[in-house]
Amino acid sequence: MVMDGQGGGIGKAIIKRLRETFGEEVEILALGTNSVATSQMMKAGANRGATGENAIIKTALQTDIIIGPLAIIMANSMMGEVTPGMSEAISSSNALKILIPLTQERVEIVSVSGEPLPHLIDQVIEIIKGENKEV
Repeated sequence: MVMDGQGGGIGKAIIKRLRETFGEEVEILALGTNSVATSQMMKAGANRGATGENAIIKTALQTDIIIGPLAIIMANSMMGEVTPGMSEAISSSNALKILIPLTQERVEIVSVSGEPLPHLIDQVIEIIKGENKEV
C-alpha cells in the first residue's frame, strides 16, 4: 500500500519505481487522502486505488507493507488531509511501515541525511527487496 495526499507526487514517484523494479510481481494499492493524489498514483501504475478515510483505515489493517511520507502517521498533517483515524490506523497496523522523512509539518528528525526523493525511494526499494512481501 502506498499512501499520499495533496498532489500525490511522492506516491506517484514511489509507485513508478516499484513498478520499474518489481514489474507485475507485486500488487500495488494506491490510497489517497484525496482523489487527485489517488489519480496520480493510479497513473503511475498502481493495480487498484481508493480515496478517503474509510478506505485508508480498512486497507491499512489488511496489507503487508505501507509506504508513504512521514506525515501519514501524524494526525492532521498534510494541511489537515490526514485525519486522526487515518494516522491511528497506519500506526496501529501490523504492516511494515516504510516512511520517507519528508514533511511540511513543523517536525525535524534528528540524524536524517536530507537526501533527495529519488535517493530515498532507492532506499525504499532495497528494504522491500529484503522483505520479499506484497506491497
